[in-house]
Amino acid sequence: MPIPGEVRIVPHVPAAFAELVTTEAPRSMALSGGDTARACYQLLATAARVDWSRVEVFFGDERWVPVHDHDSNEGMARLAFLDEVDPAWVHSMHGAGPTPEAAAAAYDALVGAAAPIDLVHLGLGPDGHTASLFPASTALDVTDRLVVVNADDAHPHTRLTFTYPALARSRLVVFTVAGAGKRDAFARIRAGEDLPAARVEAERVIWLVDPEAMG
Repeated sequence: MPIPGEVRIVPHVPAAFAELVTTEAPRSMALSGGDTARACYQLLATAARVDWSRVEVFFGDERWVPVHDHDSNEGMARLAFLDEVDPAWVHSMHGAGPTPEAAAAAYDALVGAAAPIDLVHLGLGPDGHTASLFPASTALDVTDRLVVVNADDAHPHTRLTFTYPALARSRLVVFTVAGAGKRDAFARIRAGEDLPAARVEAERVIWLVDPEAMG
């Protein structure tokens, strides 16, 4: 199974991501979590020439923790750039309902009623997961929901996550893969292993990969 989408080898992944966001000028984005995402978002505030007042922001996955918790994807994104650029709307996953199940149902309805998201940002875990789609987890086989609750023993916290159908309806999925720590997972995907990130489909898929991750 070939790697899904276009692979671009870039010297600096966050800078390439900011340039791509500028070029695409999305009216809606779904954000990710992790250290690479943080570096990408810190550049968006200054390097991406985007009219954020017209951009609607979603999240592709979230840990079930308060937004002020250091493990919150939304909290990280707010500190990194959202609170500075003041987008048109920030759709909180944690704020969507009082329980993970209620929040997932509400977010599922929100995403289903919205236009296809212009740009979904994803990362790559060392185990090949993306968003909170973990290897061998039940969320991998969901075909009738856009957002579900998911968890496994290897990753802390209950999560909310986009499913493959949610990713498939987006206009562009952008993976950012940086550092030697991601080299093995990316090599396994290139070799055709059936890892969660390798199953992602969308109208367009672009992988921004630096030389260290490329190997």
